[in-house]
Amino acid sequence: MDVIQEKLKLLPENPGVYIMLDEYKNVIYVGKARVLKNRVRQYFHNTQKPEKVMKMVENIRDFNYIITASEIDALALENNLIKKYKPKYNILLKDDKTYPYIKADLREEFPNFYITRKIKKDGCRYFGPFMGGINCGDILDTLQLTFAVRLCHTKITGKKRECLNYHICRCAAPCAGKISREEYMERVKKALSFLDGNYKMGSELLEEKMLAAAANENFELALDYKNKLAMLSKLEAKRITSLNRSIDADIIAYATNNLYSAVNVLVTRKGIMQGGTSFALDEAHMNDGEALTGFLVQYYSHHEIPAEIICEEFCEKELLQNYFKEKFGKSVEITLAKQGDKAKLLKMAKQNAEDYLEKSVDKIKHKDEMTVDACKRLQELLGLKAYPRRMECYDISNVSGVDKVGSMVVFIDGEADRSSYRRFKIKTVEGANDFASLQEVLTRRLQKLGTEEEEKFPKPDLIIIDGGKGQLSAVKQIFENMNVDGIELCSLAKREEEVFTLYSEESIKIPHRDYSLKMLQRIRDEAHRFAITYFRNLHSKRNLSSELSEIEGIGKVKRMALLEKFGTLDKIMSASVEELSEVDGISKALAQNIKNYLDNNV
Repeated sequence: MDVIQEKLKLLPENPGVYIMLDEYKNVIYVGKARVLKNRVRQYFHNTQKPEKVMKMVENIRDFNYIITASEIDALALENNLIKKYKPKYNILLKDDKTYPYIKADLREEFPNFYITRKIKKDGCRYFGPFMGGINCGDILDTLQLTFAVRLCHTKITGKKRECLNYHICRCAAPCAGKISREEYMERVKKALSFLDGNYKMGSELLEEKMLAAAANENFELALDYKNKLAMLSKLEAKRITSLNRSIDADIIAYATNNLYSAVNVLVTRKGIMQGGTSFALDEAHMNDGEALTGFLVQYYSHHEIPAEIICEEFCEKELLQNYFKEKFGKSVEITLAKQGDKAKLLKMAKQNAEDYLEKSVDKIKHKDEMTVDACKRLQELLGLKAYPRRMECYDISNVSGVDKVGSMVVFIDGEADRSSYRRFKIKTVEGANDFASLQEVLTRRLQKLGTEEEEKFPKPDLIIIDGGKGQLSAVKQIFENMNVDGIELCSLAKREEEVFTLYSEESIKIPHRDYSLKMLQRIRDEAHRFAITYFRNLHSKRNLSSELSEIEGIGKVKRMALLEKFGTLDKIMSASVEELSEVDGISKALAQNIKNYLDNNV
């Protein structure tokens, strides 16, 4: 602590980011400050602090800081460093799933509509997000059924034969020249209006078609129209009548019990409640405003930024508005709602956040037992010199020495970090030699230590090998040859689930119900799954490439085009001649040859 006290005296009064380190030099917390000197000193004053902050401070053994030009730059840098280091005491959103949108590609001569999860500044229009029980596919299906716009990605160059969708009145077939651009764009205009929430015209058209189908005794189609009408009624019921029809806002509320926290996000688009989602947070912020700011920055790095964010009065309004403007070029109105309809929506979000927190506390505690606490227990049971924060596990997969692959999976604080997973093709080993393959993979991985690539491949605290003493000895030999130091090593044998280390000739038998063993099993099984998946993909593509090379007229370029389009032999075999001919370089005659060969020879 003497070192810390001396460094505290030297802190500047600039804005910036501070980085807290534990006794093993692991980054355990990253924070931003308007004035570094004031903020960092607060952690070491003898004043009352939130319980989570107290726990974090107990583990601080050193800190670093980075001066920035402004608090906005500090906020951006803080977010980047959290993503990089994944600190134990920061908010780290595990639910990074994105919601589906309907994209209207208006760059096309005949615009098409399709589902996407990525929003880009590309001149297209996006509608959504669709969440909370609204099926994006159903909306798209209704759009096609009502306005006969195209959903395919077919390049419209010259006239093609119309597909089945034209014959069942689901597409106007612009690719076959069945409709002029002017007429088609009228349909697109109506479809865009429909996606904007103007359902009346769509409902009227669907009802007309339903009655016509019933009159023609096409009852199956009539039922389809009826189901789509019912869905539109549900969508209309989600409209918040008291709000402006065009309002696009996210309503965000924060709840805490001073140890754990939760956030609820409600989404409205065009005055319609799209749905909502909740997040459990486990962080060590000094106040609720910082916690909410940290959440918003992370959340909107993965999700659409709305025109308005409605949230509570402790939100750092000006900082966030300036941040979104400077970093994303987006003008966002942050409304601190205290009365009126927006305040009612905020109250609804607050109730959802409090309810979610109450029901999630036990889950959060259980997660801690299975992750961070399991890591501490493993350190104790295996006699490890340091807390195993970053664990890497390796596995080899092949059949009779063919298509040999290796996998590396990474767990941080007992949780999978899928963005850090890596795959290896075995390059130097002949035949089915798992020991030699394992040595090659570990050599290639450990060679990155001490190089520029260590930024992407940080040094692990513990390497876990799937296997027994033999596999452990093979990796130990690599450690000795490369003079590897500061990395612990163990192996987990499948049959008895015994753990072998370098410290003892005897295996360590951890009770089967112990969370530390369950964590080892999770990482071992994940390494096996990841290796098997890679092997199967590689093996399938090799077989597919071999089959395609037998077809006259199919060279390397066309093989690669087919592989990129379909991926597997089964998908190519089930594709129609028309679908095959959509691949670059594949004519209809060649597509027919492919079809004939696969039908007769595979």
